[in-house]
Amino acid sequence: MARPSDSTIHPLPPTQASVNGEVTGSASPFKSTDRQGLTTGENEVVAIFVQMIQVLSLPRSVGEIYGLLFATPQPLSFQDIADRLGLSKGSVSQGLKFLRTVGAIKPVVVEGDRREFFEPVVELRALVGGFLKERLNPQLEEWGGRANALKLEAFERTEDDSLELNLPASTAQHRKVLSGRLDKLKTWQKRANTVLPMIGKLLG
Repeated sequence: MARPSDSTIHPLPPTQASVNGEVTGSASPFKSTDRQGLTTGENEVVAIFVQMIQVLSLPRSVGEIYGLLFATPQPLSFQDIADRLGLSKGSVSQGLKFLRTVGAIKPVVVEGDRREFFEPVVELRALVGGFLKERLNPQLEEWGGRANALKLEAFERTEDDSLELNLPASTAQHRKVLSGRLDKLKTWQKRANTVLPMIGKLLG
């Protein structure tokens, strides 16, 4: 198996037994008994990233995988992740693919083991930048295209429609307000493309 040139070489980790770690704070929504060898602390970190991921409307498994890698000092293999989180191979495969695409994890080489291992990228700037590039920018492009295609005439109502719906007919003042709002909407994509990368740099 070819080894990535930018991979980090790690010594072969010893076999880990279950560890009963203790962390003060709110109880984790995950049961460690459902996963092999996860401590209370590991479960808490997984829960944090699941919450973050769900805010972004991404699959729960993406947050679980990143959270586990973040909370584990040594790199983990595909099978390690599947076994410890109790996820299907399909969920692990899709989760790792997404996380690699956005630059949230990187492959590493473990000395003496030919399997592919992974560890998290923990710089916030890299995480934000990868997400913006792969997830938000395409949405901004689509949004901008739809906004630019809008014409004022698309908001016009016929007199009959206005009477039927009991709504006021379009007036010159209404058209002026809508025209101003459409102009604003059409500038938002350009402004977002300028501001969001700056936010990513500031977070670094």
